[in-house]
Amino acid sequence: MKSLAIAGLILTNIFFTVVSNVGFKWSAASRGPRGFLRWQVVGNVAGFLSVVALTFLLRFIPLYLAYAFTAGLGFVAVQVIGAYLIFGEAITTSQWLGIALITGGIVMVSLHR
Repeated sequence: MKSLAIAGLILTNIFFTVVSNVGFKWSAASRGPRGFLRWQVVGNVAGFLSVVALTFLLRFIPLYLAYAFTAGLGFVAVQVIGAYLIFGEAITTSQWLGIALITGGIVMVSLHR
């Protein structure tokens, strides 16, 4: 049950991290103040919820693991889901290599328990 809570909180954090960054990108692309403010609110609320998920995650695992999972996987998710899938931004071969190295680093950090 503890492992399920940890996985759920990590996924929740990553989800809200992606939503937050996508909201800020849409805010930046908005043409009027209404769209700008709407997406700012979405981005900030999602960012707050990602921090809440991280806070609860810290009840279960040490900070070094929580940060590796949330910051590292959050970065990867924003690049792949936000930039590549949602906005259609190109990811070069060297960037894919960097994403793979980040993911490998997270695996290495988590194995040294």
